[in-house]
Amino acid sequence: MYIIMMFSLILFIISFIVMILASILSKKTFMDREKNSPFECGFDPKSSARIPFSLHFFLIAVIFLIFDVEITLLMPMITILNISNAHTWLMTSFFFLLILLIGLYHEWNQGALNWMN
Repeated sequence: MYIIMMFSLILFIISFIVMILASILSKKTFMDREKNSPFECGFDPKSSARIPFSLHFFLIAVIFLIFDVEITLLMPMITILNISNAHTWLMTSFFFLLILLIGLYHEWNQGALNWMN
């Protein structure tokens, strides 16, 4: 047991030292105008390339991803219907769908699903 603990400690210390060295050696401190500017076929950009994007579009994309993940969580519930207790499955499914519907109602109530303001 003592040997395993010492071996684990030595591995941890070595990996920590390697990570610190990699972090120090990989820092690129050379900054100039050409490296910080966007690339447009070798020409100076016509306008600022750092224009802000629509925050509303970003929120819609995040909501889509959240509900997409929740749908993938619903898929195994169909497959375990045959092997689980019907009452337990029904209560779990109802509770999960209730949480999803409350979240959807909250997003709808906050106006996050309205595309045009």
